[in-house]
Amino acid sequence: MADYPLPKFHFRVDWDGIANAGFTEVTGLEVTTEKIEYRDGVSPEYSKIKMPGMQTFGDITLKRGVFKGNNEFYDWWNTVALNTITRRNVTISLLNESHVPVVVWKVKNAWALKVTSSDLNAGSNEVAVETLVLAHEGVTIEHT
Repeated sequence: MADYPLPKFHFRVDWDGIANAGFTEVTGLEVTTEKIEYRDGVSPEYSKIKMPGMQTFGDITLKRGVFKGNNEFYDWWNTVALNTITRRNVTISLLNESHVPVVVWKVKNAWALKVTSSDLNAGSNEVAVETLVLAHEGVTIEHT
């Protein structure tokens, strides 16, 4: 049996209180380590050494179809007020053909940074899609 890369279309998003929120797209799962450059004044080398610094995490964008009576996005977004917000832990799982998670991204203390409603076009036959952008405090990646 040959090993093949996993397809990216079979995934699940869960957050506190909501299991399998039904998203069509997830982007922004990235971690960047800042580079620190340093050169000691008495170093015999005429170049700087490079060290890892703090990590930064990109905002995560989630997209899903609009469903009648489903206000979960907006209920969460409406918790935003000056210095208060409902933070949630979000789990994004890439699934195999048996629906078992094989790669899991755990997002810590996420909150709704931006909500974008679908554009409307009378000449289109596309599905209405809404977008939620999450700010967060870190991502861990687990290969199971």
